[in-house]
Amino acid sequence: MKAANPTTIPVTILTGYLGSGKTTLLNHILSENHGEKIAVIENEFGEAGIDNELLVQDRDEQIIEMNNGCICCTVRGDLVRILGDLAQRRADGTLKFDRAIIETTGLADPAPVAQTFFVDDDVVANYHLDAIVTMVDAKHANAQLDQHHEAQEQVGFADRILLSKTDLVSPEALLTLRTRLRTMNSHAPVEVAEFGHAAVDQLLDIRAFSLPQVLAFDPAFLSDVTHEHDDTIASFVFRSDRPFDPERIEAFMGIIIERFGVDLLRYKGVLSVEGADDRIIFQGVHMLFASTPGRRWNATEKRESVLVFIGRKLPREWFMGALDACLVETVPS
Repeated sequence: MKAANPTTIPVTILTGYLGSGKTTLLNHILSENHGEKIAVIENEFGEAGIDNELLVQDRDEQIIEMNNGCICCTVRGDLVRILGDLAQRRADGTLKFDRAIIETTGLADPAPVAQTFFVDDDVVANYHLDAIVTMVDAKHANAQLDQHHEAQEQVGFADRILLSKTDLVSPEALLTLRTRLRTMNSHAPVEVAEFGHAAVDQLLDIRAFSLPQVLAFDPAFLSDVTHEHDDTIASFVFRSDRPFDPERIEAFMGIIIERFGVDLLRYKGVLSVEGADDRIIFQGVHMLFASTPGRRWNATEKRESVLVFIGRKLPREWFMGALDACLVETVPS
């Protein structure tokens, strides 16, 4: 799989609302035997990101995290700077990569991100936008599309739409969702990508992004740079170098799912749990929650738990206090 235009670097924007499965799909792409090096730019809405922990660890891709704001508004300048730095390092031979993938935060409007590839002269000289790939969570899609402008924009700007969690909905509900998505975006193929499995040759080097088509959908695409987030949605991070008590943290998860599940848009983290040699990775969307063993803790590294919560009007102080109560007591010196 080689880039269609050898003079510029192909870029794929991977988008989709919170918890739709973007990182899982990215893992699948990175794990495929396509023989290419990929520069990955990850963006998190909150002050800390843990997606790097979820990515495959046995590849030598260049992975850059942007955790200090949303890529579609507050850190667009950082994106331009990062793209420029990558292109320069590629040109002088200090970094080798064939393409770039930008994984946006689930709260991003893809339009301002895509706009970067047409209005910034340095970016235009070095890159071309190959496609916008949008993940859609079949279980929660209708509510997200009803309530969140960003989810609508992600579907509207997509060149490819991939459905996740289709096993959690009925065939009838899935057909209704497909019809809704095709009504919103008639040109993007809609496929299923359970657990991130999708044909990579249908996602990369597909030359699917069409500026005339986008201008027909959004005539102000090249001039409108404004974007505002719902100010009822916020994120916060809990960190601790003390391990969690396994029974307490399990009980805490059950409580927040029952009490705040509707407003918990996304929650994920890396946990240090007493008695466990492996880090524990957890991820959740509303009432759906799962945890799996991650990499083994290295004997020389600091064991630190990092939990990220994104939601609507969540009681931050209550969460912090409850999580602190789930930690093991410090051993007297």
